[in-house]
Amino acid sequence: MKFLAPLAVTCALATTALAGVDDTLDQYILPGFDNFAKTTQALSTQATKTCRAKALRPAYQATYDAWMPVADLRLGPSETGALSVAFWPDSRGFTGRTLARLIAEKDPVAQDAEAYAEVSIAARGLLALERLLFDPDLADYRQGSYTCTLVTTIAADLDAQAHALARAWRNSYAGTLRSAGQPGNNTYLSENEALRALYTQILSSLDFTANQRLGRPMGSFERPRPARAEARRSGRSLRNAVMAAEAAHGLATALADWDLPETDAAMAKLHEAASHISDPAFQDVTDPQARLRVEVLQQAVHSLNEAIQVEIGARLGIAPGFNSQDGD
Repeated sequence: MKFLAPLAVTCALATTALAGVDDTLDQYILPGFDNFAKTTQALSTQATKTCRAKALRPAYQATYDAWMPVADLRLGPSETGALSVAFWPDSRGFTGRTLARLIAEKDPVAQDAEAYAEVSIAARGLLALERLLFDPDLADYRQGSYTCTLVTTIAADLDAQAHALARAWRNSYAGTLRSAGQPGNNTYLSENEALRALYTQILSSLDFTANQRLGRPMGSFERPRPARAEARRSGRSLRNAVMAAEAAHGLATALADWDLPETDAAMAKLHEAASHISDPAFQDVTDPQARLRVEVLQQAVHSLNEAIQVEIGARLGIAPGFNSQDGD
């Protein structure tokens, strides 16, 4: 009888691990990458018809929206694959300088989408496209111009990346997560390891949103840095922060097969905090009252993080205060 209780706990954890991993993959991750690939295909198709910035902006926004539910995953194919989809933060301004060089030199690499995959990640993906579609100094290009060709090629390259990620997740890495603990799986030696890996992604995403998406443009009280806001040119800074938090909440809900009332309440408070922010690009953080509203949103992200740690981490045997950056 002494062995029955520990055995029951072990079986319960194993069952939770299997259900949580499968549900997270089937309900969230795999559909997320498939949807992203559909939107990049639509964007690339539209770019071949007309590359003009104004015409492409709606498809671009839809593509970025589709990216955000899976943007902060750094597992398997996304560990490096996500970097060239959305290169940010760009602390040294590599994107602007690389695009300027390509345009100034009329580099022929822009005429070949396959060759463009070898270009610096700073000139690929969503943030490179944002520069060309929304920066007033770059977006007024003509049909048939070099910049027009560059936009079309970046869109095609982004589409190729999206489909490669979707295939890699569905055909390979999903199986690695599902087979955790089975013979031959050297990535996850137990079922609970896979569950903990996904849990870590949730907390890492919320840390990134609080510290980077919100923290970078806020800077310090004496020196705010609005120009450092993510996707500010396309007015997505607030939207990205909220969508990233929604993605973390969605992953948490899929990962857990039990109710998460504190987590749900924290998400509702986060939406409330976001509703009071008037500038979607955080360009008004130089104003103390506007900055305070972003600070309140930042605290709401921290509160969501803490609620998930309490309601999910405790079930996994991970104490609140666990550092998601440790990779443990």
